[in-house]
Amino acid sequence: MSKIQKGTWVQITKVVLPAGKRAPQVPEDTQQHELRMWVKGFLNHDADVREEVEITTVTGRKVSGELFAVEPKYTHTYGDFVPELLKVQCQLRDILFGGESDE
Repeated sequence: MSKIQKGTWVQITKVVLPAGKRAPQVPEDTQQHELRMWVKGFLNHDADVREEVEITTVTGRKVSGELFAVEPKYTHTYGDFVPELLKVQCQLRDILFGGESDE
């Protein structure tokens, strides 16, 4: 499989808290599982799935983690990834909020 190209819409995952390190008020059965996050954004460099990567979210935040999915589908039954809608979202953000991120 060829490398996923820089700029591709991807999803990463990262462990936020390992099992056993969760807050003390978390139920015992939940304590046994790691707390994991998933974030979508644009790939900052060519990479393979399962590689450690950095992405830039639509809000301009840079986040690193393990490359989990390429052009991830929405799982709430609104359909497949539509690249044109992502472009419109980014264009609207530029028009409404002046382009460059303030972060």
